[in-house]
Amino acid sequence: MTENSLLSSGVPSQEDLSRKIPSKERRAKGPYVMIECFQKIPCDPCHHSCRFGGIPEFHDINDIPVADWDKCTGCGACVAACPGLAIFVIDDTFSDTECLIAMPYEFCPLPEKGQKVTLLDRSGSIAGRGSVERVISGKKPQGTPVVWVRAPKDLSTVARHFRICEEW
Repeated sequence: MTENSLLSSGVPSQEDLSRKIPSKERRAKGPYVMIECFQKIPCDPCHHSCRFGGIPEFHDINDIPVADWDKCTGCGACVAACPGLAIFVIDDTFSDTECLIAMPYEFCPLPEKGQKVTLLDRSGSIAGRGSVERVISGKKPQGTPVVWVRAPKDLSTVARHFRICEEW
C-alpha cells in the first residue's frame, strides 16, 4: 500500500485499489463486495455481518478485511455494517451499459428511487451521472442506510458517493 499517498490525500492509489477488485471472470458472475479498507484498526463488524463467509474471520481485530469472492453473494449487509463507510457492492451484470453500486449514505433526507444523482469519485470530483435504484434504510445496530445507484458501467470502480440533483 502506498500509505504516504493515502495519509496525505485521503485517496487510495490505483495500485491500492487494484488489489481490492476481483477478476473479470468473478465480476461477470454477479454482485461482489469491494472492501476499500487500507489501515489496520480495531474493527471487524464486516466479518460478523456476513452470513455467507464472504469476509473471513480475522486472526487479529486489527487485521485489514479481505473478500472471499467465491462466497460473497453481494447482499450488501457488510456495507451497512462498516463504520468507516469503506465497503461497496458492485453489480457489473445489471445491464449491458449500466452497473449497480451499493453505497453507504449517512445524510438526511434519504434519496428516493428514481432520483437523479451526480456521481462523485473518491476525491469528491464529479465522475458522471446516475439514478437511485433502491434505498435500504439503516437498521440498528448496523444503522447505516445503503443506497443502490445505477451508473454507467465504466464507473463501477470509480463512483463512490453522490449528490442528489434537481435536474441535469
